[in-house]
Amino acid sequence: MSSTGLQPSTIDTRDLQPAPINPEWVLAGQPRARAVDLAHSPDGTCTSAQWDCTAGRFFWYFGVEETVHILEGEVVVTNHTGQVVRLQPGDVAVMPANTWMVWDVEHYVRKLAVCRYAIPRPFGRALRMFQTWRNRFMLRGGRTPQLDEAPAPAAR
Repeated sequence: MSSTGLQPSTIDTRDLQPAPINPEWVLAGQPRARAVDLAHSPDGTCTSAQWDCTAGRFFWYFGVEETVHILEGEVVVTNHTGQVVRLQPGDVAVMPANTWMVWDVEHYVRKLAVCRYAIPRPFGRALRMFQTWRNRFMLRGGRTPQLDEAPAPAAR
């Protein structure tokens, strides 16, 4: 499942496909992971997915920055400095790019993951300055829609 526009969809856990964890990373148990892609940004720098995993303890490498939102279950995450954090439903955390962490799933965890390719700081700063300038001078492309042109709310 993938989208580049406003196309909401309902995710059923049956949509998740096997996403095996590298056996060399498994520290305990037999964790079984599954995932489904949800959306991709038009520029290819951001993706979102839903992921779940059964009980087990394993290393995980975050090659890109990942923001996780725990939807169900829980996981204890240990970073490279030894900091331990328990993530439960509703919790949101950012996993920095190019880091190893240990994930300890006691029973089950399901998360929404938003993965973003980081750009070098000078380019990010230049992009933010450009966006600020564009917004300040209303250069958003096209003309501003008028109130009477707004679409009517959908009937429920």
